[in-house]
Amino acid sequence: MSTPHDAVEIRALPYDHPDVQQLVEGLQQLYVELYGGRDDSPIDRSEFELPRGTFAVAYDPAGDTAGRSADDAQTPVAMGAWRLLPDGRAELKRMFVRPDQRGRGLSRLVLGWLEESARQAGVVDMVIETNTVHAEAIRLYESVGYAPIPAYGHYADEPETVSLGRSLAERD
Repeated sequence: MSTPHDAVEIRALPYDHPDVQQLVEGLQQLYVELYGGRDDSPIDRSEFELPRGTFAVAYDPAGDTAGRSADDAQTPVAMGAWRLLPDGRAELKRMFVRPDQRGRGLSRLVLGWLEESARQAGVVDMVIETNTVHAEAIRLYESVGYAPIPAYGHYADEPETVSLGRSLAERD
């Protein structure tokens, strides 16, 4: 499958933006399919406002533009976010690629954008809490240097939880 990264645009958007909410709903539906219910971890929209965090949405101008004006002809295809934790680490949240857009490298593209955004905000370490069901996600994170860390977060006591982290310090 092609990976037209030069055509994909990533924008920082507020949590309540309609495109963010559209993708969040797609992610919640995935959780229903995988787990039988929606994610109930607490989300406070103010956690995703710089310098404490941000939401990123990837747009593909070649995607389905039905229902969009000519001025907004790009399609939201992927998203992710980061937020500061009380200990100063940043936590990845809501990583999602629309099912019809998977296999194009969009997760890696969004992840790189989020890491750079966090780095520019002074974050040194990034962490993520995921689940053994998400084998593809775990492989993605491990492929860019994430490694197991002690369990943390809302699902820390769940046996299927996988906690990963890595330093965002510039590598030599």
